[in-house]
Amino acid sequence: MFGARATSRLRLQVSHILNSRAPTPKRRFATMASTTDLKTYKFNHSMIRVKDPVRSVKFYEFLGMSVIKKLDFPDAKYSLYFLAFDSPSAKSHGNSTFDREGIIELTHNHGTENDASYTVNTGNKDPYRGFGHTCISVDHLQAACDRIEAAGYKFQKKISDGRMRNIAFALDPDGYWVELVSKNPVEEDKSTTTDVSTYRMNHTMIRVKDAEKSIKFYQDIMGMKVLRELPNPDAGFTLYFLGFPEQGDGGYDREGLLELTWNHGTEKDETFKGYHNGNDEPQGFGHICVSVDNIDAACKRLEDCSVNWKKRLTDGRMKNIAFVLDPDGYWIEIVQNERFAGKENF
Repeated sequence: MFGARATSRLRLQVSHILNSRAPTPKRRFATMASTTDLKTYKFNHSMIRVKDPVRSVKFYEFLGMSVIKKLDFPDAKYSLYFLAFDSPSAKSHGNSTFDREGIIELTHNHGTENDASYTVNTGNKDPYRGFGHTCISVDHLQAACDRIEAAGYKFQKKISDGRMRNIAFALDPDGYWVELVSKNPVEEDKSTTTDVSTYRMNHTMIRVKDAEKSIKFYQDIMGMKVLRELPNPDAGFTLYFLGFPEQGDGGYDREGLLELTWNHGTEKDETFKGYHNGNDEPQGFGHICVSVDNIDAACKRLEDCSVNWKKRLTDGRMKNIAFVLDPDGYWIEIVQNERFAGKENF
């Protein structure tokens, strides 16, 4: 699916993360406490790679999101677009980029928009399944779906498909699944209009091999809690919705939830090699990100918890981000919440 050009882009980007010069954080964090409080943590963003940022940004803006920050790295030949719901009624309206939940980060490797051979791994086709979808909660599901379809966008599943008539899955320009759920009971909702200013980037779904191990990691190490559990024994799977409880409950009106999908029996299946993390070839999904009150203290705590690191805070020249690995090998970025630092990270 990917050739030498894509591999070269990956090596250049990883090299940039490890070696790029960034302002030293020592002065920036000098006035902060020397400890870290898990109650301040936020599930900040989910990153996916895109082929053409113009098309992708247009799609997510159509859903009501706004580009709240754009970062260009011309030497490493990639750009980052951070999109979030930012209307006056949005949960994090006006907050700095890393003092939010519910951001989607689009990573564009320059030139892919002109490369006919370039496609992304959406995470939903064997043997490269792992990441499943992002999810946006809307005010009126049928009206929202009608609006999306009228604009020419495609669906993986319409409301009328199958037995589950309270969810839909739209497809973004790269084929990533975007689940649509309603904050109002679908069967009672007769509205023909929808207001995108009420939408929320509700959750991100990843598949996990061993639910017990993953839940223990995200609760004990990362500070999240299981806020909602949906067992489906007849179909052989269970869904767990985790989040930082201080930021709200597990309902559809909040942002910053992580959905773990556990297919029963995978934890005991010796032939099952695990899920694709999105960063090995073929690439697509990149990582989730947690913003913290004190990145130095947070990383020290993670070190004391004996986590597996992809990149320590002290590795390379970019000293303001770190990456840990969850039990399935998914990357979790750790960044400074700017509200506690008094200065933007980038």
